[in-house]
Amino acid sequence: MTDEIDLPTAQIAKFVYEMGFLKQVKRSGWSLVGITDSETVAEHSFRTALIGLILACEEGADVARTALLCLLHDSQESRTGDIASVGRPYVTTTHNVDVTADQTVGFPQNIASTLRELVEEYEAGETLEAKLAHEADKLECVYQAREYQTQRAADTSQWIRTCSERITSGAGRRLLRAAINLPPASWWQQFQESYNRSGKSIHGRRGATDGDPST
Repeated sequence: MTDEIDLPTAQIAKFVYEMGFLKQVKRSGWSLVGITDSETVAEHSFRTALIGLILACEEGADVARTALLCLLHDSQESRTGDIASVGRPYVTTTHNVDVTADQTVGFPQNIASTLRELVEEYEAGETLEAKLAHEADKLECVYQAREYQTQRAADTSQWIRTCSERITSGAGRRLLRAAINLPPASWWQQFQESYNRSGKSIHGRRGATDGDPST
């Protein structure tokens, strides 16, 4: 393409590329329990936003705003990286609000102010939506910890214990109990059992797969 691109649009495009980089930034804390190929920041943020949406529905909060707070809560790590808790006492980084301000330089004012206000709200942690977004962050960590327990035999009990202490809402505590008591594979095992009993797929009669839900 040879068309000239105006500066605000160019800055937004660069930001979109920057957020794509989060798909490569690994969550570093898991390396402490031997997870060498951990989830990325982008993967963590996606499920955090989904959990935040669910918590907001159950707690009467603004659903869209809670999900947006979750979506952006680690967006600054494209520049700072993910620093494991064991290293944070020794490392000084720019505040996330200031990182977001730098990331949105040159944006149209309405877009820049929206992104900055969301990050400021999350960091302040005072609104119901921000509190639920913080809980969603911890809950996602618990669910990931449970997956690493079963998939890689990692001892993530300390992660689960520490994160659990930060979850106080009724909806959050219910999801926490479910995470601890239900195995990660339960979502597809339920489908498999139902499939085998009925001899049918969810879309109709069994075909050539002969009851194998993996095909």
